[in-house]
Amino acid sequence: MREDWQGLPADGRQSETALMIARGVRRLLRARGFSSLTELPLTDGRRADIAAVNRDGEFRADRKWRDYAACCDRLYFAISERTPAGLMPLEAGLIVADPYGAEIVREAELQRMASASRRALLLRFAQAAADRLHRLADPSATPEF
Repeated sequence: MREDWQGLPADGRQSETALMIARGVRRLLRARGFSSLTELPLTDGRRADIAAVNRDGEFRADRKWRDYAACCDRLYFAISERTPAGLMPLEAGLIVADPYGAEIVREAELQRMASASRRALLLRFAQAAADRLHRLADPSATPEF
């Protein structure tokens, strides 16, 4: 089984380029005080490629579009330097990433989530993080929700 850049089994949905972009974006987010998860299940059954939260509870998400805007305070697209920036929607923020880091080239507009949505997403974030840590300690544990 192929492993992702963290040494965890990849589920096959991500290309090598997507894994590389995720690594760089997550490094940027960490440097800005955000904790992040990849492939976070959302309340509507979809998944965010990357979701991040800071100590104030502000959520950021990348790589999805209009239906995902309600699940974050700031929405970004993350691309490699080989992807033309002009292909990305102007209504979202833009991050350019490589395996070693990333840079925000267009800041996303702040649009606060509804408090009920924020609470539900914070719980999902916490459960997913705890489940993933559990699986590192106990690989035969049941899969996350």
